[in-house]
Amino acid sequence: MEHIVIIGNGIAGITAARHIRKNSDKKITIISTETDYFFSRTALMYVYMGHMKFEHTQPYESFFWKKNRLELKKGFVNHINTDTKTLEFLSGEHFSYDKLIIATGSKPNKFGWPGQDLNGAIGMYHKQDLEKLEELAPDNKTCKRAVIVGGGLIGIELAEMLRSRKIPVTFLVREASFWNGVLPKGESTLINEHILDHHIDLRLSTNLKEIVSDKNGNVKSVIIEETGEEILCNVVGLTAGVKPNIDFLKPSNIEIGRGVKVNRFLETNIPDVYAIGDCAEQHKPIGNRRAIEAVWYTGRMMGETLAQTICGNKTEYKPGHWFNSAKFLDIEYQTYGWVFSERHKNEDEHHFHWRHSSENICITIAYNKNSKLFLGINTFGIRMRHEIFNKWLTEKRNMDYIMTYLKDANFDPEFYKHYENEILKAYNLEFETAILPVKKSWKRIFSKA
Repeated sequence: MEHIVIIGNGIAGITAARHIRKNSDKKITIISTETDYFFSRTALMYVYMGHMKFEHTQPYESFFWKKNRLELKKGFVNHINTDTKTLEFLSGEHFSYDKLIIATGSKPNKFGWPGQDLNGAIGMYHKQDLEKLEELAPDNKTCKRAVIVGGGLIGIELAEMLRSRKIPVTFLVREASFWNGVLPKGESTLINEHILDHHIDLRLSTNLKEIVSDKNGNVKSVIIEETGEEILCNVVGLTAGVKPNIDFLKPSNIEIGRGVKVNRFLETNIPDVYAIGDCAEQHKPIGNRRAIEAVWYTGRMMGETLAQTICGNKTEYKPGHWFNSAKFLDIEYQTYGWVFSERHKNEDEHHFHWRHSSENICITIAYNKNSKLFLGINTFGIRMRHEIFNKWLTEKRNMDYIMTYLKDANFDPEFYKHYENEILKAYNLEFETAILPVKKSWKRIFSKA
């Protein structure tokens, strides 16, 4: 019986295992050192905030694995011999495979800061990070202040977690505005203001120089690069992005760059060895996408796609139109298609931006300035339907069409206030058009016309 071994029990690896089992009777072993069972990584913050218990983050009951003949093995792989198709564990044990799937995910970036490995300097990615945070910052008496380094999605989640226990937070962001490498100026400004409204000490254009130790090897303070200021703290959150967790592959005859190099079929340069999820790096990016995408849903899609290939139906990975969602404290964020920041957009990409005068609600729509072709939309505080924007992007609709039928895409719950008429008025004024508001028509939206 062919033996499929998967290193990593995150969303990519577990999805691959589930879909291989649906389509075959192959022997499947899943290897991990993090936890016994798969859990929802994005839900870790809610465990700390008291909204759920850790067991609630596990989608499957413990009997699921035995019932589906998915063998679970705890251990750390420190070498892969692709000639003999053998894994070597840190314990010295050897383990053979017929086909190998590398799905080891990401780990937090570190940039050689003095003190970055002190007790109290943590990431926020693994279950062990959550356990460490619970130990170091159970309340605002034990933890007098935390400093977060890095202005991305994990950083703002960690800030929200700590503030839920009334722990003072200083947030160091090296950019001049929060996440302005991704968000256009108007949206980044909105998030800056929102962070400050939550009593978080936001320091823009600020870099970490050093993490200072006390006499026991614990975090005592941080030093600011630009000013030399010392900020006393008990916890330093290192959230300056993530990188593929592939150190165990070095040295190796498996081709690696920043991640494990794969083709469109998620195959590496070695026969019967594949990589999926955060650790996989496309030789050539797909469209405007990044070569490495540390996103939950792309990991799931890679797992589903590779399972088809493993089971004899060779299938190319086609992620489709880009979409994502996140939460900035109280503001929900969605993006469909591509809306680049001022730093990264080309000269043909223009933006229509609307922001509510008093509420934390805004949208930005990107379009081609010459053809008015719709390129993408960001929404803050307004929920939109993925399937509709996916359809409009496929159909290559123009801006006038998008604005005419924008109301049809709204997915806010019943009794929520809608803002499409205000948005449309602003659009008409900016473009000197006269598009009239229309009522919803699901028949029209999903027709072929």
